[in-house]
Amino acid sequence: MDAPVLAVSGLRKSYRGQEALAGVDLEVGAGELVGLLGPNGAGKSTLTKIACGLVRPSQGRAEVLGVQAGTPKARAALGYLAELFRFPGWSSADELLRLHQRLAGSSGGAGERRELLELVGLGEAAGKRVEAMSKGMQQRLGIAQALVGSPRLLLLDEPTSALDPVGRRIVRELLDEVRDRGVAVLLNSHLLSEVELVCDRVAIIAKGRLIKAGSPEELAGPGGVEVETESGVRVFEGAGRDEAPRIVSELVAAGERVYRVEVRHSSLEEVYLEAVGGQTG
Repeated sequence: MDAPVLAVSGLRKSYRGQEALAGVDLEVGAGELVGLLGPNGAGKSTLTKIACGLVRPSQGRAEVLGVQAGTPKARAALGYLAELFRFPGWSSADELLRLHQRLAGSSGGAGERRELLELVGLGEAAGKRVEAMSKGMQQRLGIAQALVGSPRLLLLDEPTSALDPVGRRIVRELLDEVRDRGVAVLLNSHLLSEVELVCDRVAIIAKGRLIKAGSPEELAGPGGVEVETESGVRVFEGAGRDEAPRIVSELVAAGERVYRVEVRHSSLEEVYLEAVGGQTG
């Protein structure tokens, strides 16, 4: 099994006696898209900043490609897009990427800039100034700059929160393409529906602790089997798909006529609200 691109172990961080992270363990593999969910103050941003090397942990370890987060080698392996990023309005898309190539030490030149702009759907906007771009275009340009230098890990903070449904769909498709290239992605988001659609795994953090983790399907789990019979609708709470045939057989054997069977699942929203205990975020 390949080593994880991002590995966080026993991570703790305190600010003036207040614990932001209380022993978090998390891994992100190559080509894996992991959604990080949690209310405000849960520790999501702190974890991301530690992975970037912007904040030092109080205890524990964060590694990127097996080396300590924050070292030159670790920083060279990742790309980052903050939630509230700001690019110079007078800069064109091409000029912005050229600047970030210099900052990242990338030797990709014009070919890399052209490829990245094509990847995010801005191939015709290389000379367009940032101030003339829509929010969605700026968001995609932000992802392009995070991909400068071919990073192995992408850290994205709320990349779709300010976008309309069309813009969110475009970013989802872009994330699928990035994942297909083998890039690992850690995605901070408040939009549970977006995370459910695009992420391979979900990690729920509350009060600095990792509460639950798994694929959206694993976390949601069976919500029950709903059966419509001659005598009305009955719900068998907690039953799953494999139990549906037995339930139907027993009902028929008892003289019931079955008209409809539906296997229901808990939503990720229900799982999230139960995990965070009603905290807002």
